[in-house]
Amino acid sequence: MSVLESRSEYLEVRGLRYHLRHWGQDPAPRVLFLHGWMDSSPTFQFVVEALARDWHVIAPDWRGYGASEWLGRPYWFPDYYADLDQLLAHTFPGRPARVVGHSMGGSVAAAYAGLRPGRVQELAVLDFLGLKPPPAEQGAADTLLTWLEGIASPPRLRAYKDREQLARWLMAVNPRLLPERAAFLAERVSRERPDGQVEMACDPWHKVPAPHPYRIEDAMDCWRRVEARVLQLVADQGYVQQRFGARPEEFRRRLDCFRQLRLETVVDAGHNLQHDQPEQVARVLEDFLSRD
Repeated sequence: MSVLESRSEYLEVRGLRYHLRHWGQDPAPRVLFLHGWMDSSPTFQFVVEALARDWHVIAPDWRGYGASEWLGRPYWFPDYYADLDQLLAHTFPGRPARVVGHSMGGSVAAAYAGLRPGRVQELAVLDFLGLKPPPAEQGAADTLLTWLEGIASPPRLRAYKDREQLARWLMAVNPRLLPERAAFLAERVSRERPDGQVEMACDPWHKVPAPHPYRIEDAMDCWRRVEARVLQLVADQGYVQQRFGARPEEFRRRLDCFRQLRLETVVDAGHNLQHDQPEQVARVLEDFLSRD
């Protein structure tokens, strides 16, 4: 398949070497794409190729992902907000940004847009509306103990014999993924280990659970402060539907936090809607994002 090539930029962000992937050129309108958990910036390749108009798309690898610097120790989630603060200062200096975030990237971007409402003018969140609350019987002590046990020994990622095996696994877990897209992802979002096997290009320390319980009220407190126009792009068979499809009152309670909201559904798509239906995603994004 023909691939629209990207180019790389490296910069220091809060003491870490960050990698930014660029598609397109200025003076085309800029938009920042933020990837999700256990993923990296090439995940947006198919959406970028499906865009009908010229855009300058910039997609960083978060700390500990892809070609950005890895810590090799547990991560602290609030660091992503501070990293995004500096990334926006670099990519959108002196002006509000257009931001698209998938999953964890959408989580970071939505909270940040409430913390710094003047820095984000448009926000598109792809298949994320918060996590489910932890089980009632799981208290703070249990969560902290799980974290303590998790850091007792270094976590590991699943290894694959080669990238062909990784591509087959990607298609096995996502039947909608086309073979040529699986081959591209297996090549671009993985790395070769010293023993010659292949693993996803993600620091395995991301797999250690957080040491504190997840509280949706904390996220919603940020969402209520968002002033940007917001697009919630939900996959019809993705995580949002799995978590809240049978709980319409909770779905609505979370959506109502956003003042200027547009809700759209991508059909025949799972959580990785950017892989399953990039043409639908691109079409809705271009209809939503301004070009001034």
